[in-house]
Amino acid sequence: MSGHSKWHSIKHKKGAADAKRGKLFSKLARAITVAARDGGGDVDHNPTLATAVQKAKDASMPKDKIQKAIDVGTGAGSDGAAIERVVYEGYGPAGVAVLVEALTDNRNRASAEIRHAFSKHGGNLGEPGSVAWIFERKGSIVVDGSRYGEDDLIGAIDAGAEDVQVDEEKLRVICDPANLTAVKQSLEGEGIEIESAGLAIEPKSSVEVKGHDAERVLKLLDALDEQDDVDEVFANFDIPAEVLEQLAA
Repeated sequence: MSGHSKWHSIKHKKGAADAKRGKLFSKLARAITVAARDGGGDVDHNPTLATAVQKAKDASMPKDKIQKAIDVGTGAGSDGAAIERVVYEGYGPAGVAVLVEALTDNRNRASAEIRHAFSKHGGNLGEPGSVAWIFERKGSIVVDGSRYGEDDLIGAIDAGAEDVQVDEEKLRVICDPANLTAVKQSLEGEGIEIESAGLAIEPKSSVEVKGHDAERVLKLLDALDEQDDVDEVFANFDIPAEVLEQLAA
């Protein structure tokens, strides 16, 4: 399991605290609006929207707020039209590659804040294309690992799945984005209950990080996540799970 995915598991556990700060819902709504604007408001035919909606549900965002965000996107309202998707690339401590996806109505502000976060925490913002090649977009389907085993997911391989990863008590089925619907339907046809299905960014390779560098990497990711314009942060670090848990406590 990649360190990046471990980091997202920890962030999920911290979600309640993030929601209390009041920033999380606005970030989630922005992601839903842009996904609906770019790909339509049907979650069954828009994997990006499905991913954004699932994240909102995981954070206990009210259904009416989710629907409002979808309506803003599909209605081509001024709020939705003004938001721009921008990708930033750079390196963190120990040569860890970092990919930042921002949703912003002010590119200059977003660029300045993200550059400052990199500089303050031992990283460097790079040129477009400097680290994007290290990552790839994949379909990701999550099921409850306490209810199902890897043998239960064999049908997913026949439908186009590439891998099954274990993440604590969850199983993640990884596939090409084009096969996401087919793999999901295959699992559902076998009676397997799916917790979430959508798109994810996965690193092709990872960098092992230990000691003080591990703490510095996590501080950089935290600082980037805190930016109002930042939607997602991806990195290719590999830190032992027990070290991640200790640092994120």
